[in-house]
Amino acid sequence: MHLLPHTDEDIASMLEAVGVKDLDALFSTVPEDCRLKGKLDLPKALSEWELNHHMEALSSTMGVSPAYKVFIGAGSYEHFIPASVSYLLGRSEFVTSYTPYQPEMSQGTLQAIYEYQTLIARLLGMEVATASHYDGAAALAESLLMAIRATKRTKVAVSGLVHPLYRRVVQTYFEPTGYEVLELPYLKEGVTELAALREMDDLAAVAIQSPNFFGCIEDLEGTAQAVHDTGALLVAGFTEAVAYGLLKNPGSQGADIVCGEGQSLGIPRSFGGPGLGVLASRQKFMRSLPGRLVGQTKDLDGKRGFVLTLATREQHIRREKATSNICTNNSLCALAAAMYMASLGGTGMRELGALNHDKAEYLKGELKSAGFGITFDRPTFNEFVVEFPPGFEVTYNHLLEKGIVAGLSLAPYYPELANHYLMCVTEIISREDMDTLVREVKS
Repeated sequence: MHLLPHTDEDIASMLEAVGVKDLDALFSTVPEDCRLKGKLDLPKALSEWELNHHMEALSSTMGVSPAYKVFIGAGSYEHFIPASVSYLLGRSEFVTSYTPYQPEMSQGTLQAIYEYQTLIARLLGMEVATASHYDGAAALAESLLMAIRATKRTKVAVSGLVHPLYRRVVQTYFEPTGYEVLELPYLKEGVTELAALREMDDLAAVAIQSPNFFGCIEDLEGTAQAVHDTGALLVAGFTEAVAYGLLKNPGSQGADIVCGEGQSLGIPRSFGGPGLGVLASRQKFMRSLPGRLVGQTKDLDGKRGFVLTLATREQHIRREKATSNICTNNSLCALAAAMYMASLGGTGMRELGALNHDKAEYLKGELKSAGFGITFDRPTFNEFVVEFPPGFEVTYNHLLEKGIVAGLSLAPYYPELANHYLMCVTEIISREDMDTLVREVKS
């Protein structure tokens, strides 16, 4: 059975065209000791219905919604996606479009990016937004590098309450650069300690996530003042974009650059991907932005048109002048976010934010009434930390058997928080689901 859908005649014709005798000759440049000897150990082919049955059996081993009630967020959130978004996004002109290498010929693609930029800038309170990036972690790393270019300084400080995996990505980005990444500790109240800034010099940027990894809302306005006093830029990060339907946006609180994950805006969780890297800033930093920026203009007939105004990527300009070597801008995900925000509108975003906040507060209150400790007595948004008794792993596994995923253990990321779990509630979790969780953990 061929793994390629070509007949023997097709293969012979192609081999003749490239001037080789057989398929093995195509790989003659690969060293002998790097080649696989023998056949691949593959299972026998399945019929279509057998394959469907196999995939269903595999999926039954995974705890995913709606069969499971999942109380985990931690950077990936399940929200209801309006049918209008799914329908429109599936149209062939959107799904099949590719990076516009002759951008002005692709007016529809440019307009979609422009609308996304506009909506994101309004949501975050910033003046300019790029056309999107790979994911939230990449957007954070790019933001910090952007701050270094803008300030000509060589160090950045990142809060220990920024998503742990985002911090690992930042370290990966920065390791070969020679720039230094410092970490700010957190206070017992569950927010970032800023006093350490007084002992740091030559800072280009300070990155704070709000709501932070514990779900706690940081004082961005006070943080901005402390950061600006050092001459650095404030990079405000987020993993839950829906929060800014309810909370003050980062721009209104003094942030210079805002970055984060836009998966909550109409993009399914899909076992961890794809994501949507959001990056916006003040206009004065526009030329330091990585990626691309679409602008609006008029054509020779005076009609509205769109142009690729800035594209500081190595595909468009000299490599040494590029601000980023990331090729993708996740256009389809950005379009999904634009459709989602347009579908909800400002009023819908506020109502959704309030619903997420209120549901999480209900579960927090019920767990507290049941005798469990709420670790941080701070305002939170749809996530919070609860302390369960030692040995809770047994109960956790028991709940899994009943189709309930009772939060995320923080011990692997914060060893000092053994027996602490990060709980998340979004609008898809019902009161009945929450009451069931509380009843089960008490029993």
